[in-house]
Amino acid sequence: MDHMTELLRAWDSFYVIVGSAAGALIGLQFVVMTLAADRPPSPAAGAAFATPTIVHFSAALFLSALQRAPWETVTSVAAIWGFTGISGIIYSVIVARRMRLQTFYRPDYADWLFYALLPLAAHAILVLAAFAAPFRTREALFGVASAALMLLFLGIRNSWDSIAYHVLVSRTDRKTEGHQMKRNHRE
Repeated sequence: MDHMTELLRAWDSFYVIVGSAAGALIGLQFVVMTLAADRPPSPAAGAAFATPTIVHFSAALFLSALQRAPWETVTSVAAIWGFTGISGIIYSVIVARRMRLQTFYRPDYADWLFYALLPLAAHAILVLAAFAAPFRTREALFGVASAALMLLFLGIRNSWDSIAYHVLVSRTDRKTEGHQMKRNHRE
């Protein structure tokens, strides 16, 4: 068994766990979107807040599947890490722009941190891991693992944030509007 195979095999359980979690959470996110379909906030808000969550879960799943493949050299997989990281950086900039332009909800500091800045950091780690891989393979593998785990946890946090918003804020606003409409109708 060569050095690369040994290094990747040491990560098997980690990526089985991360990949399985990401796959399951993608399915749950679809269920939540289906349940909330009768009261969508706005397409622009969905593109800024809901779609990135699926992208984070998908990226974690992709990285997990990628790591389980029987690569012969680190440079092959590192090229894919780099491409994934650069694509993620570009997407993070697009998400930040969408967050700024949508008018349904005014993002606060936590939104900017968890929907834009930390995903950007996770993807930058992937790019750095890609460049480090030929010289510092072990450290690069830790970088990829960190990025995958970060994306998984960002997806979990952002899913919860969206669900909490719909249940606690949006539903309360609708009840208030409904009470106001009933009162106006009576008058």
